[in-house]
Amino acid sequence: MPKVKTNSGAKKRFTLTGTGKVKRKHAYHSHILTKKTKKQKRNLDHFALVDQTNMRSLREMLLLR
Repeated sequence: MPKVKTNSGAKKRFTLTGTGKVKRKHAYHSHILTKKTKKQKRNLDHFALVDQTNMRSLREMLLLR
């Protein structure tokens, strides 16, 4: 049986925390920043945790069993 590959796009975008939760970055912080406020850009700079509704599909992409 062949090896199962992780989704290469997902492994670049998500990291695991020490407790097993998954960290992600916020969207909308890469370009067109001139029209966004300082507060908006500052709040997009932090990491967030992946919601539980997306964890099942994310576990399949990252092969977290």
